[in-house]
Amino acid sequence: MRNNLLLYAISDGDLAKAQAALQGGVTLLQLRVKNLPDDELLLLARQVKHLTDKHNVPLIINDRVDFAVEVDAAGVHLGPSDGDLRAARAVLGSNKILGATARTLEQALAAQAAGANYLGSGAVFGSATKHDATRMPLELFREICGTVTIPVVAIGGIDGTNIHELRGCGMAGFAVAGGLFAAADVQHATLHLKEAALRCISPQSKMFC
Repeated sequence: MRNNLLLYAISDGDLAKAQAALQGGVTLLQLRVKNLPDDELLLLARQVKHLTDKHNVPLIINDRVDFAVEVDAAGVHLGPSDGDLRAARAVLGSNKILGATARTLEQALAAQAAGANYLGSGAVFGSATKHDATRMPLELFREICGTVTIPVVAIGGIDGTNIHELRGCGMAGFAVAGGLFAAADVQHATLHLKEAALRCISPQSKMFC
């Protein structure tokens, strides 16, 4: 699944923008929507799943293990306060993806031990969508990437102007929300950010964060 983490789009459920990002080449899409009634969220999840299936892109549901199972999503992503990872793994089974947020090395190691398949770590550049997200020192981000054995995805404020600063940190990919979906042309922004992401994780890169 490591290759699917290269450009990990975090969608608020705007179907037109999600479609544009998929056309632009995102490699994984997470549906993250807050404060929506369950029936509406489930309907939206089904609609997004239809789009991701058309593009053969895995769908991750944020927070809701039950909805991930209901719509047969590829998996679920849980933050530190979103539920127990071991319990989620028991529900999902071994064939689904379990992602976890890790803002400290201790959280990263605990999530790995609990069965997470990948980590989302940051916020490496702050966050326009999570205003309470504390910026993570790049030294800590690099330490997390170098310590755990599961893939790590950088998250937080990433766009085409700063992604190059993460070269050499050891991440598998980049989770992006505003850097894609706030663009005037989402498909164009996705194409260019994917190219930048590939350059950033290239083994030939000599730069270090």
